[in-house]
Amino acid sequence: MSSIAWWSWGAGWIERSALLPFPTPPGDRLYSPVTMPNQPQNRAEFVASLPRKRMAAGVLVMDGSGRVLVVKPTYRDGWLIPGGAVEADEAPSETCRREVAEELGIALPVGRLLCVEYLPAYEDLTESVQLIFDGGVMADSVCEQLQLPPDELSEARFVPAEEAGRLLNPRLAVRAAYALDALKTGTVHYLEDGRPVAANP
Repeated sequence: MSSIAWWSWGAGWIERSALLPFPTPPGDRLYSPVTMPNQPQNRAEFVASLPRKRMAAGVLVMDGSGRVLVVKPTYRDGWLIPGGAVEADEAPSETCRREVAEELGIALPVGRLLCVEYLPAYEDLTESVQLIFDGGVMADSVCEQLQLPPDELSEARFVPAEEAGRLLNPRLAVRAAYALDALKTGTVHYLEDGRPVAANP
């Protein structure tokens, strides 16, 4: 009988003999061992060797007139949409809820995903995955409750989409434009370094 062998992380080689109901030629093997370079010795080493990517998540918030909420940080130039870096063991949608609470002082329901973008490393930043979620339409009564942390934000305003495109940094402006389109069309856009990646026909 032939034997089947395969690799299981943390368990080593497991031999299973006499699994087939018919004889096979001597020396015949259904599966051959695979030798990988620098093969981890256990699951902990394997998990530790996996690459990590930075992640950030933001929300596209509109007012009743269809204008986009943008915020001006005190620690950098330009404008952003509400959001921030995804912390360890934190879901991206939870990042949005946390950042909105910290930056605007309100609880905001986070809706569906609108846009995902992969950004390769540039300047002093490592590669990252950026996401934008639907933050819904903010009522005027809620707008009046916004409380900005003075050490993080100096201003928040609703502006037309065209103006938002001019205020946001170029990379975020492209991502926000695709998020707006996804909001209107009911789709989700995937970008790589600012360019949409079309689905296979």
